[in-house]
Amino acid sequence: MSEPASTPTSNKGPRPQDLDAAALRHQARRLARAEQPPWLHAEVARRMAERLSFIKLQPARVLDTSPALGASAELLRLAYPNAEMLWHEADPALVERAASARALNWWRKLRGAGSGQVAALPATPAVELLWSNMALHACLELPALLGQWQASIAVGGFVMFSCLGPDSFVELRPLYARNSWGRPAPDWWDMHDIGDLLLKAGFADPVMDQERLRLTWASPESLLGDLRALGGNVAPARFAGLRGRSWQRRLLAELDTLRDAEGRLVLTLELVFGHAFKAAPRLAVAAQTHVSVDAMRATLRKGRPER
Repeated sequence: MSEPASTPTSNKGPRPQDLDAAALRHQARRLARAEQPPWLHAEVARRMAERLSFIKLQPARVLDTSPALGASAELLRLAYPNAEMLWHEADPALVERAASARALNWWRKLRGAGSGQVAALPATPAVELLWSNMALHACLELPALLGQWQASIAVGGFVMFSCLGPDSFVELRPLYARNSWGRPAPDWWDMHDIGDLLLKAGFADPVMDQERLRLTWASPESLLGDLRALGGNVAPARFAGLRGRSWQRRLLAELDTLRDAEGRLVLTLELVFGHAFKAAPRLAVAAQTHVSVDAMRATLRKGRPER
């Protein structure tokens, strides 16, 4: 995307999904100061909440793991009015924002409820629903986080989440490539890979889905402003040089080439949705089982009818 950044400091490992840890912290601090959560997050939260009707379980405890920017608190309260609402934010820059939003909620004041903050994962006691809206694409170590989620959920409970997919902003890739600007966005996790990681973390019956949105703008300036509201570029392979007014003018001119037949600027957004359950742990079965002849005879005698 278009956010200036310092020299990349990549997370460990050569995976294409890796993110720049320093850039993530910078973006979290910037987004924490915004008046509202990103405009897209509220829409995705609404779409995700519609999927709750397909799950019959009524959780007694709900944990929102992305309340500061997830725009989901009211939707969760409407879906489960009798549930205990908890929240967790991993980034210190966003904790204060999430806590302030909870303190301003008049319904919680009326009920005399506490802050509901879960300081660290895994959550104890466990919850029946763990919710994460538009946050996984900003996770440095997804396999480890999914393991913490699985340990936070009670047996029979479920996780529901959404995030950006790897085909988001694909129109920017050739634009950035021909200008040698590096990557415009990270190579986010594919939904099939996330499904595999859920199984490895111990979840059962993961269901993954995707939606593609076609977003349009009238001007490059409005497009750039909306991308900035969603978060900046945290790809380790992004352009690391200084960016001034001349670079911005060039960027705006390049973005102007994205117009469709109707004269609108177009970008594609891939949304990934998923949910999975926590099943009861399976009993370990050895590859070989040894049974004595005497024990087998005793078992057979027990099975014979009396005469």
